[in-house]
Amino acid sequence: MLRKRGHDLAENSRYQYRCRLHRDLESVLALFPTQEDGVRLQNRYRDLRENLFLFLDDPTITPTNNASEQALRWSVIFRKITNGFRSDWGRNLFAMIRSIVNTGKRHDLSTFESILAALNPLKSLFSLS
Repeated sequence: MLRKRGHDLAENSRYQYRCRLHRDLESVLALFPTQEDGVRLQNRYRDLRENLFLFLDDPTITPTNNASEQALRWSVIFRKITNGFRSDWGRNLFAMIRSIVNTGKRHDLSTFESILAALNPLKSLFSLS
């Protein structure tokens, strides 16, 4: 429900959802897991508690990491087709270029414009609007 209606919800409704999720999280964190993976997961959520539901406070934040997953997809496809990189510098160069292109895409820039902006010493790719 939140995924489909999150942007249409009234502030009071979002507040109610936020309170319920925080209560549920606290009850989960109060459990005593017996398996190592459960303890590790509980510790992770305990550390991330403050940032876990930011998407409820700020409607511009998506509740999923789909954009990040999709940005990584090109690297996975490239690695599978080529059976990986033969050198560390090739792997690092590919990662840097993909990062520049993906950041530029979020600013509605073409691949060429993204690379030009990244190479320009007077501008930052991250400050473009």
